[in-house]
Amino acid sequence: MKIATFNVNSIKARLANLTAWLKEAEPDIVCLQELKCLDDAFPRGDIEELGYNVAVHGQKTYNGVAIISKLPLEDVTRGLPGGDGDEQSRYIEAVVSTAGGALRVASIYLPNGNPVDTEKFEYKLHWMDRLIDHAHRLLAFEEPLVLAGDYNVIPAADDVHDPQAWANDALFRPETRTKFRELINLGFTDAFRACHTEAHRYTFWDYQAGAWAKDNGIRIDHLLLSPQAADRLKACDIDRNVRGREKPSDHVPVWVELDL
Repeated sequence: MKIATFNVNSIKARLANLTAWLKEAEPDIVCLQELKCLDDAFPRGDIEELGYNVAVHGQKTYNGVAIISKLPLEDVTRGLPGGDGDEQSRYIEAVVSTAGGALRVASIYLPNGNPVDTEKFEYKLHWMDRLIDHAHRLLAFEEPLVLAGDYNVIPAADDVHDPQAWANDALFRPETRTKFRELINLGFTDAFRACHTEAHRYTFWDYQAGAWAKDNGIRIDHLLLSPQAADRLKACDIDRNVRGREKPSDHVPVWVELDL
């Protein structure tokens, strides 16, 4: 089973780009982020025509997450638990029944957190605490679990073109990376790092300052696997070429293959 994550940076603006990639890559499940639309504005028909079931947790203009799957989506949860009064649409979770049993998948759009001297950074860190708490509860099910999405976290110096330039950015601050390690240390596996040890493989290139042409990127889109999912890991990679297409997102898809 092929499971992917893709921050599309506006589903309306990237629909042609997304559908072209879906036809080429043929993923079974895709976790989408930064839809920038309400649920009823999501192009459900275009996606369903390609054979996908759709679950959306949208928001006008900002944020928004979805899961699309060739298998039926069950037990859909919209919103990250523990956030009473939090109206930002950044988390959706669902269960898929496979031949090998239940698979739980979440699409995550973790807060950016910049500037670091504002409440936005505190919101990011608190959101990560909520994610850690919820992930801990999910692990108790002892089932294959994939936490996929745009984490807005650069895990290590090998994941950024210029560590010094990003030293005080919320994506690379020590507090951010510490909480990301806390999440990993619950028992998750970074699927990409389990398959690749080479440095400077990126999933995001800014639109500014010729970042794509210069390969000035960062790796912030991750697929974290529970032990039961990691045991079934076959492959993981980044579809870098998507960034070079017409009107691309500033992110590219990352995918994992599990033996399910």
